[in-house]
Amino acid sequence: MATDIQHIARTVEAAAVMELLPARPRLLALGEPTHGEDTLLDLRNALFRQLVEEEGYRTITIESDCMAGLAVDDHIASAAGAPDEDEAMERGFSHGFGASAANRELVRWMREYNDGRPAPERLRFAGFDGPLEITAAASPRQALTALHGYLAARVDADLLPCTAQALDRLLGADARWTDPGAMWDPARSVGRSAGAAELRLLADDLAVLLDAQAPRLAAADPRDDWDRARLYARTATGLLRYHACMADPSPSRMTRLVALRDRMMADNLLALAERGPVLVHAHNRHLQREKSTMRMGGRPLEWWSAGALVSARLGEEYAFLATALGTIRHQGVDTPPPDTVEGLLYALPEAECLLDARRLATALHERRPAPRVSPYHGYFPLDPAHLAENDAIVFVRDVPGTAAG
Repeated sequence: MATDIQHIARTVEAAAVMELLPARPRLLALGEPTHGEDTLLDLRNALFRQLVEEEGYRTITIESDCMAGLAVDDHIASAAGAPDEDEAMERGFSHGFGASAANRELVRWMREYNDGRPAPERLRFAGFDGPLEITAAASPRQALTALHGYLAARVDADLLPCTAQALDRLLGADARWTDPGAMWDPARSVGRSAGAAELRLLADDLAVLLDAQAPRLAAADPRDDWDRARLYARTATGLLRYHACMADPSPSRMTRLVALRDRMMADNLLALAERGPVLVHAHNRHLQREKSTMRMGGRPLEWWSAGALVSARLGEEYAFLATALGTIRHQGVDTPPPDTVEGLLYALPEAECLLDARRLATALHERRPAPRVSPYHGYFPLDPAHLAENDAIVFVRDVPGTAAG
């Protein structure tokens, strides 16, 4: 069977990727089936360098806190007062991704590339996840006060819905918002308190004011300042919506939370697409076009991913490369069964290869590959039923035991 698909396997290179796509995408998404493996990040880094040097890409965004990522962007731009490399790695990533040697190498290369180049040619870094961890959500303070401060410096005071002091009073101690117990016990969340409800209204008023003043502010400010103000507005309103959902005791609570997270991701990706073109890197489950599924707290969850939401808006200007892999032996993921998609790809001689997903689905149609079952909760195999909904498959044969961090 390997010989039947050998002819569609190609080297993982930027030029080969572009040849597979029907149009030049504004968002080129590269997924990974598991987090924390620098082998997959090294492949991402190599592809991004080629996209920069051969295809004119200038921005990469990863599944990390969008507010924290500003520190990395400042560092690679050598902005005044920007954090040094160690601080950028510590402050600029969420989910522990700052501990990755491959992420550090990416940041170092981007800063070196930018050295001496004019602003329009410099590379940009962004996180596109919300300020969220699996067990907690951030306080809306940073985004909300930054949005208020931006507007207070630029519009008449009587247009503002509140003062900075009023915001501070309503926000209270940040620990109220970040209590990890609130993820599993809605009664511990402050998201539906009277103060939180008032903050949601104020955040909405501030976001509307920002939009209403867009013609003047966008023309008067550097593009980066304007883009950051819009990021503050998206993040403040998104976080307050997320906290309100955390306080919801209904059975749909967890489904709504994971959907809200991907909605925040999608909004950030659509904003970044205005810069275009952008390389996006995240888990396959956040980038795929079909519905995402998982079990959490003993319940099955289904929701539309950020990729599905963005694809519905951008059409062919969104492209998704799903990464599949053969083994992660240090996590108990051994040679894949030969009747799975991963097993059939494992029979190919290449350590890494790129395949047209639709041609692969056609080639495997009569074989009807079985779904692979993962013994490791952190790894999600391909779903053979949705193979053709990807634009391409990047296959990595073996992931050696060098987990990031």
